[in-house]
Amino acid sequence: MADYIGTLSNAITSFFTLEIAGNYVMQYFEVIVAFIASLIAIKIFKYVVIRKLKALAKKTKTNFDDVLIEVVERLGLPFYLVIAIYVSMQFVTLPEQLQLGLHYLFVITVTFYTVGALQRIAQFWLKKAITEKAGKAITSLFDTVIKILLWTIALLLILQNMGYRIDTLIAGLGIAGIAVAFALQRILEDIFSAFSIYFDKPFEVGDFIIVGQDMGTVKDIGLKSTRIQTLQGEELVISNHELVNTRIHNYKKMKRRRIVFTFGVTYETPIKKLEKIPKIVEKIFSKLELAELDRVHFKSFGDFSLVYEVAYYMNVSDYRAYMDTQQQINLELMKAFQKEKIEFAYPTQTIYVNRIK
Repeated sequence: MADYIGTLSNAITSFFTLEIAGNYVMQYFEVIVAFIASLIAIKIFKYVVIRKLKALAKKTKTNFDDVLIEVVERLGLPFYLVIAIYVSMQFVTLPEQLQLGLHYLFVITVTFYTVGALQRIAQFWLKKAITEKAGKAITSLFDTVIKILLWTIALLLILQNMGYRIDTLIAGLGIAGIAVAFALQRILEDIFSAFSIYFDKPFEVGDFIIVGQDMGTVKDIGLKSTRIQTLQGEELVISNHELVNTRIHNYKKMKRRRIVFTFGVTYETPIKKLEKIPKIVEKIFSKLELAELDRVHFKSFGDFSLVYEVAYYMNVSDYRAYMDTQQQINLELMKAFQKEKIEFAYPTQTIYVNRIK
């Protein structure tokens, strides 16, 4: 029996010390054990991390922990297999080309999933930082720039790990970038102007603005141009570069509107009625909800009339509300003047003729 056990032990030892492709059989068993252990360890780590993050997510108000959970859950089977294979293959000696290929596979896989995770986190902060009024084009531009930047860095890191000299490539990309910038100078000016409009916020979608002789409501802020719906109904398209370099009157940001208007009465109006006009105006404004009278004065002696000037404030910035209020004031003035028999003046000319005898 002892001889049998000794013979079996020697056979097992001989089997495990058998060399195949430069490695002992024992090492291949270690590879299998390490592969299985690595998969189990990664799965346990993922389970523990997700469990901890979900417990933390219930205690916090921010959504960032939900993004981290999503990032961890996105780590799929290819990632686990590559990590497990890479770890387990450290127990055997591989041919140089195969070992190099495994290293490249490990670097590419880790870089791919890392960039995906960073991209998802960047999208979260982008969505949080950019308002809905910024426009789809601006949001899409930021997202595209982040993607290009992350994947460019990832590609350079992969090439560097493969032994390529990236300094020459970076220099070449710099020269090519300068050439492209010169060729697309006008377009790039509009794109950078779009960035300026977003960060500086001279206006937003929905604001009523005046640009030169044009006015209207901002409907969309694009990469190259901004679209404005004018009061006449047509759509006005203005390049972002032009908007950034011109004066813009933004009425959406105006909390109160100050209006000054004048009217004239005839020179034949009696003094007592002239003194009564300010009180008539004050009475009209006392009935208005959105307007607040600032002052009313007998301003000047005009060519055809005695001129009164009225200044008041609108407590809202809406242009239509202002016009409705002004219309109401004008109608009330006409009613009051008809009642008091005060005549509005209109351009007239009186000719005095001296007869010479």
